[in-house]
Amino acid sequence: MANPTQPNVGFTPERESSNPEKSPIPPPPSFVASPPGFPPPKLHLQQDQASSRSVKTPNVLSPANGVTTGSPVPHLSTPPGPPVFTSPVRPAAVPFRTSPASPQPLAFSSASSLPTSSSPLQFSNGSFESQHQVSDSIEDHVPLGESSFVLFSAHKVLKRKKQANVPSLGFGALVSPGREVSMGPQIIQRDPHRCQSCGAYANIYCNILLGSGQWQCVICRKLNGSEGEYIAHSKEDLHRFPELSSPMFDYVQTGNKRPGFVPVSDSRMSAPIVLVIDECLDEPHLHHLQSSLHAFVDSLPPITRLGIILYGRTVSVYDLSEEAMASADVLPGDKSPSQESLKALIYGTGIYLSPMHASLAVAHSIFSSLRAYKLNVPEVSRDRCLGTAVEVALAIIQGPSADLSRGVVKRSGGNSRIIVCAGGPNTYGPGSVPHSFSHPNYPYMEKTAIKWMENLGCEAHRHNTIIDILCAGTCPVRVPILHPLAKTSGGVLVLHDDFGEAFGVNLQRASARSAGSHGLLELRTSDDILITQVVGPGEESHVDTHETFKNDTALYIQMLSVEETQSFSLSMETEGDIKSDFVFFQFAIQYSNVYQADVSRVITVRLPTVDSISAYLESVQDEVAAVLIAKRTLLRAKNHSDAIDMRATIDERIKDIALKFGSQLPKSKLHSFPKELSLLPELLFHLRRGPLLGSIIGHEDERSVLRNLFLNASFDLSLRMVAPRCLMHREGGTFEELPAYDLAMQSDAAVVLDHGTDVFIWLGAELAADEGRSAAALAACRTLAEELTEYRFPAPRILAFKEGSSQARYFVSRLIPAHKDPPYEQEARFPQLRSLTSEQRTKLKASFVHFDDPSFCEWMRSLKVVPPQPS
Repeated sequence: MANPTQPNVGFTPERESSNPEKSPIPPPPSFVASPPGFPPPKLHLQQDQASSRSVKTPNVLSPANGVTTGSPVPHLSTPPGPPVFTSPVRPAAVPFRTSPASPQPLAFSSASSLPTSSSPLQFSNGSFESQHQVSDSIEDHVPLGESSFVLFSAHKVLKRKKQANVPSLGFGALVSPGREVSMGPQIIQRDPHRCQSCGAYANIYCNILLGSGQWQCVICRKLNGSEGEYIAHSKEDLHRFPELSSPMFDYVQTGNKRPGFVPVSDSRMSAPIVLVIDECLDEPHLHHLQSSLHAFVDSLPPITRLGIILYGRTVSVYDLSEEAMASADVLPGDKSPSQESLKALIYGTGIYLSPMHASLAVAHSIFSSLRAYKLNVPEVSRDRCLGTAVEVALAIIQGPSADLSRGVVKRSGGNSRIIVCAGGPNTYGPGSVPHSFSHPNYPYMEKTAIKWMENLGCEAHRHNTIIDILCAGTCPVRVPILHPLAKTSGGVLVLHDDFGEAFGVNLQRASARSAGSHGLLELRTSDDILITQVVGPGEESHVDTHETFKNDTALYIQMLSVEETQSFSLSMETEGDIKSDFVFFQFAIQYSNVYQADVSRVITVRLPTVDSISAYLESVQDEVAAVLIAKRTLLRAKNHSDAIDMRATIDERIKDIALKFGSQLPKSKLHSFPKELSLLPELLFHLRRGPLLGSIIGHEDERSVLRNLFLNASFDLSLRMVAPRCLMHREGGTFEELPAYDLAMQSDAAVVLDHGTDVFIWLGAELAADEGRSAAALAACRTLAEELTEYRFPAPRILAFKEGSSQARYFVSRLIPAHKDPPYEQEARFPQLRSLTSEQRTKLKASFVHFDDPSFCEWMRSLKVVPPQPS
């Protein structure tokens, strides 16, 4: 069923702006409801102006995108806690090679033969040209990895308002506030220098008066004092200040939270994790769940404190001090626990949170004691008091608990996590809905349950507790009811086929995610640039700073959590023509990290302005542009009907970009798509027909979960969810990256297709017939799939199948059907074909089954647009 709640932030800041240019792209609603909601914006210009920028240099396999070597590889049939794969073809994941004329070339770094997901662009994809007295040689000192924090849709900004505000292409940025949050950039342990007028931070691009130490704000251009700190004999002397020598830095203040703050390698401090486990499972599901839980507790650091709660018709809170047997205190599940019962539980003799070094054996015995559901009741009709169980979990996290190793009362720190392992819907107690949709009062009860779950999630967020809900099995879990609980607390909801491998890996990765709390994102821009829409895991916050900064026009966003796997999508417009040579953007993220230190991370970006449209188009980053367009589009695709409508907006967008930025062919009504944006239309074609907007996914719950995940996801995962990555196995243990076309389905080859939340391994029939070769190729492909996704959360499911099998349809449906195109177009877009013999090409052509889906070139021509030549 359709999800009635808007699960992600998609708001228009309360600012006034001139009306945008008319566009064939229908405007989205001027206010998108999002629990908790924002006041209705006064802005009505929110055209579906996708922020655009796409990294023209191919995707990097950065750690965030999941590439490392030497990761343990689980066999697909085993439960989590994967055994190490020891095949002799282990090195098959490297090196990669690309066809010489491939339309998606890879940038190779000197340190690795793995391809990288973005080229070594300067920080925040802007240029670091020198300005005034402080930035002459800054470019040489900027670490390349910092470009991943802010990705702009273009490296340049158009000066003329009419040209810059074309809705079909748009301008914007992706901000990843928590990226590499556990490592961090340069650290400054003192108060920052901030502009007394607008609140912006002193930064690398400020003009400094060496004699007086005054600095000029790049946002409002006002002059500020530095209390004499910036007085220097030469500009080189100023390089000793991190904020004047790097575009990104962290101010860290420990205060009384953690005196003597010293960073340590293990970011997972002793904040507790509470497992809330569904006990209404049948035998096969329970067996897989037990395997995953055993592997999970074995993976936890010794200092991690764990609690275990089971729920069905009642709530069982396990006492981790009982070593001889599995012992639990039981509370009724039909209503919220009373304060008296919670006090009796928390102040009693039981220990419900205990460090793993003291309770690992007890946890194993509890998991081994779990029993399958015995009553003859359908899965969907079983009583599950999930809401009450989460309330109890919150209570034991908040209340004092005896520390088993010292016998002292100790309150837990922030960043606590509740992980719900659910096999069905919440049908009993508070926040529940009836078993059957045909219940006469179901719509009202569903609305009430959603509101109750939202409130419970907000309560968890107030206590720095994140709730992740990991669902598995074939029983529908009623996503619209459960998702608000995860969303408002800063967590995620993930669906799995079963409680086996992928579930177990996600259980481990959920607990290991670096998470900060009390996150606040400040966005400041110069030169009349307006942020018109924000999409991401947060909500607009009205912070009154005018007593300190009289002209503070920053947009403040309250972040639900601070994690590496998240990003915010910003859409921007210009209020008027820009006269300066550069525009500035400053992003400040304030949060408490896992060590309970207060951090203010400041990122300042400078982009040059240009009059030339061609210079601007050359600077557009196709991949980032595609992701920003996709997020704006998916925000409006709340159900299947909306998704169909959004496909039409993709068509209109392509036509409008060709009309505004392309050229008309002589003696023809056709427009050519701008050659500078050669990757963009193909990425949008993948979006249009893939699982996000296409018809690949049938159940509305799956579509809703995928959409919610995508709207919050980091750039790396978002890009893979929009457009799959295709890698063909070659003899000698190498992989060749190819366009994601069905021409890759060659019978003598093995292919890996990485589509973000799913990774498919396809074995051609000819290869599969050779048992030795197919085993080696399959092993190498599985190794690669694990390496590509080692750090990805949620961990994707990995499916392997042979050509012609029923499961192969999952693979085929995600590839562009290019087999109907004429040979010259096939070779231009899929150069690897030139290496095939005529006999192989004939065999390949004969293997395709005809169906009506248009190829990429056919789709473009149907829009009266000539597709761009591959770059």
